[in-house]
Amino acid sequence: MKEITSLVTGGAGFIGSHLVDNLVKQRHKVVVLDDLSGGFETNVNSEAIFIHGSILNNQLVDELFREYNFTYVFHLAAYAAEGLSHFIRRFNYQNNVIGSVNLINASVKFKVKRFVFTSSIAVYGSVNPPYIENQTPEPEDPYGIAKYAIEMDLRAANTMFGLDYVIFRPHNVFGERQNIADPYRNVVGIFMNQSLQGSPLTVFGNGEQSRAFSYIADVVPLIANSVNIDSAKNQVFNIGSDSTKTINELIEALEDVTHRAYQVKYYPKRKEVTHAFADHSKLKSVFTQAKTTTTLAQGLRQMWQWVEQQGAQETTKFESIELTKNLPNSWKQ
Repeated sequence: MKEITSLVTGGAGFIGSHLVDNLVKQRHKVVVLDDLSGGFETNVNSEAIFIHGSILNNQLVDELFREYNFTYVFHLAAYAAEGLSHFIRRFNYQNNVIGSVNLINASVKFKVKRFVFTSSIAVYGSVNPPYIENQTPEPEDPYGIAKYAIEMDLRAANTMFGLDYVIFRPHNVFGERQNIADPYRNVVGIFMNQSLQGSPLTVFGNGEQSRAFSYIADVVPLIANSVNIDSAKNQVFNIGSDSTKTINELIEALEDVTHRAYQVKYYPKRKEVTHAFADHSKLKSVFTQAKTTTTLAQGLRQMWQWVEQQGAQETTKFESIELTKNLPNSWKQ
């Protein structure tokens, strides 16, 4: 039987490293390509081959495809800060579009069997929830625009070159290995780091915006298994929790888990979707194991245990802001 070799871009990051673990369990030979801009080499499974490099380096990308003859590509490398993407437009499109195109080109040239892409529900933008895959996306920020551009490019590559793909649109995934030092994305990690720092929890707006917080262990196994399911081929799937909570309710749940009472600092509302949650009927019809088995409280408890072991992290600000007009004041400090 031919050895299955999989490339995981962003495999030192949060979701990517958990995906690598799942693929190793499935006996894939896994190569991780990561520039460590948001991930950590310590996250990478010891049985995987780690390459420190960027998807922007198309020569390196081609060399890896030539050397390892990948069966599958799992593309998770991205800078996934939706709100910040308005102010780092060039950086966003270079990393999230041009880097992705380098991988798609190589996948066509070296005859990859399936390209698995983690998009985002950010593509839906102003569409009224619950988001359904057959709705026409209306992304409102450069991050969502970039993700949707690659979704369309994959469809074009399939039509022109026969490159098969699976697209996932995950939302608000949290859990162990999340980069809690990042102040621009992943509100659960931000809150937990602020808790350890003894700082107030910071909320944009009144905290009544709602999200479906999704625990990592309920999401990653489905992404890993997508290459084994023929009916998933060339399809788009929402993936994540069915249960929605407001940010204020998230804070209450976190207080229950950590046994702490939090001071909350409310900042002016920023431009973002107020309510974001998705329908998962299509996912469940194709992936028979697709079900949310972890409650918000259980997931928060698991993550909090890990975060406490790591300790508070120094918040790392993005240093190359391109536009400062309308940049939230809290991001200027």
